[in-house]
Amino acid sequence: MKILLTGGAGYIGSHTAVELLSSGYEVVIADDFSNSCPEVLNRIKKITNGDFAFYNINISDSTSLDFLFKKENIDAIIHFAGFKAVGESVEQPIKYYRNNIDSTLTLLEIMAKYKVNKLVFSSSAVVYGITESVPIAEDMPTGCINPYGWTKWMIEQILRDAVIANTGLSVVLLRYFNPIGAHESGLIGESPKGIPNNLMPYISQVAAGKLEKLNIFGDNYPTKDGTGIRDYIHVMDLAAGHKYAIEYCNNHTGCDVFNLGTGVGYSVLDLVNTFQKVNNCTIPYEITQPRAGDIGECYGDVSKAKTVLGWSSKKTLVDMCRDSWHWQNNNPKGYEF
Repeated sequence: MKILLTGGAGYIGSHTAVELLSSGYEVVIADDFSNSCPEVLNRIKKITNGDFAFYNINISDSTSLDFLFKKENIDAIIHFAGFKAVGESVEQPIKYYRNNIDSTLTLLEIMAKYKVNKLVFSSSAVVYGITESVPIAEDMPTGCINPYGWTKWMIEQILRDAVIANTGLSVVLLRYFNPIGAHESGLIGESPKGIPNNLMPYISQVAAGKLEKLNIFGDNYPTKDGTGIRDYIHVMDLAAGHKYAIEYCNNHTGCDVFNLGTGVGYSVLDLVNTFQKVNNCTIPYEITQPRAGDIGECYGDVSKAKTVLGWSSKKTLVDMCRDSWHWQNNNPKGYEF
């Protein structure tokens, strides 16, 4: 089975490529390196001792995408490609709506032309917006608080409408919680450009001395230690979830949605303290004012993925912290030499 990974050189895409290649799937990667690095392709090959086709394209370009589909006999697609920085989406909303939605529409048009009917979409738990209760299940109300989240929500709706119009389509929407960690080899991991937006790479760069300290936004939430609680999932567990979703696509039509997380909430201080203990290092931090829109507690109900897909997370918070530091320590400049 040949699977196209749009944005397959990115953080989650690259780890999913490793998972699929290691499981015997054929992989094709399309990426324009707007949020990734060419070196990751070499690392994927080194880990898997395998090979794959690569196309340096923006999938919003219908001519380039058509050329790819014409050359490759694609069976299914996992759609990762898209801009993903929440803060930037607030500053440049049109850029996000144009890129994320256009790329999906172009992909759907080319899929229809070549009669490819299996699609897994990289969505996000951000579509739940500000929730009033936890754990968050797939049937809870949705509603977003930033343009990035709205692009995910809108794409989900586009895909639902596409399935109604074409009953032969099989679409799986995967709503991720908070992916962290790296491949255990230390060869691939999260490599943010500039100051990290996400907590774990920020902690890792503080541990490495690249950043002075960690700012913890608020310690007065109604949680066990006052800091925000989130559902952190190891990126390799997340990658495995995509494999299970592809297998589900092979046996079902229509559109279905699954949360991918551990179903366990960890606080910011849980993460900091575990990182320090596991990696024998110190993370200086300062408590600052909470950010607007942040909520105290957010973690998922992942029972549907376990029951329907047969998937569940395997790795612990210790694994996540150890593998994140292994990647950072081995690659102090990310994929740069």
